[in-house]
Amino acid sequence: MKKVGFAITASFCTLNEVLKSLIELVSLGYDVYPVVSENVLKYDTRFGKGSDIAKKIEQITGKKIVSNIVEAERFGPANKMDVMVVMPATGDFIAKMANGITDNPVNLAVKATLRNGSPVVLAISTNDALSANGANIMNLYNRKGVFFVPFGQDDYENKPNSLISHYDKLIPTIEEALENKQIQPVIREYVKKK
Repeated sequence: MKKVGFAITASFCTLNEVLKSLIELVSLGYDVYPVVSENVLKYDTRFGKGSDIAKKIEQITGKKIVSNIVEAERFGPANKMDVMVVMPATGDFIAKMANGITDNPVNLAVKATLRNGSPVVLAISTNDALSANGANIMNLYNRKGVFFVPFGQDDYENKPNSLISHYDKLIPTIEEALENKQIQPVIREYVKKK
């Protein structure tokens, strides 16, 4: 059974997709360890209350959420993951990862996973991917051990700098990353659901 770290950042509008992906991973037999940024737990938004989201994540995975740096340190050699997923990978997370900043549980869990030689899978969701974070994404795209869920522009007319991953491609991306391969094509047309 593969051990999957599943790190969740605060792109609140994607949390329903995150929960669906967690359910799918668990149903396929993956052993999923959830990690969340502090903001996921701290804020109540129109997409849900932080405490309710935390309960759902723990019910789905059967594991307590890792939500601080001390707990995230355990993803080092003591609790090695086969792969770490970051879904959604927000602009803030991407910028910090590209620049080696590990001031939160998600970034520290990712750093520990890469240090262990295991792959990290990023599922982008950011409104500044084709502007402020473009260079950071390309930096990570060329980094050893980092793999991307295929992505595309989700609303090029109203949000021309925004990218979002095709979350339905998460499982095949994980499978390829475990073989040290980037799923292709990584840039795909995104058809917005109506």
